[in-house]
Amino acid sequence: MTLTLCVLTPNRIVWDSEVKEIILSTNSGQIGVLPNHAPIATAVDIGILRIRFNDQWLTMALMGGFARIGNNEITILVNDAEKSSDIDPQEAQQTLEIAEASLRKAESKRQTIEANLALRRARTRVEVLNAIS
Repeated sequence: MTLTLCVLTPNRIVWDSEVKEIILSTNSGQIGVLPNHAPIATAVDIGILRIRFNDQWLTMALMGGFARIGNNEITILVNDAEKSSDIDPQEAQQTLEIAEASLRKAESKRQTIEANLALRRARTRVEVLNAIS
């Protein structure tokens, strides 16, 4: 038995296929979803989506949004998403270093909040590359 997973951003469909299982980062922690999961709607945190597809695990960076699970269908609507295979490791590391520097230089509360958010996004992209694939 499988699940139908659809990952959408405002600009594109990132994933639309049958999967065996997912592990999703939500605002209250990670949840695993197998076939016949109870219906749920949840906020999606900035974090890693792990997908079991054809007996291997794939990873994706998600940048916050919402998920709806029910009737063996999972729809994830996020601000942005990147498959690990689409992320350039050098660019991701450079972005992380820039985000860390921006946080150190932040002076106002607003700058600190924006720098922390950029750092979380950059860190997630690097973590996706190092996650179990």
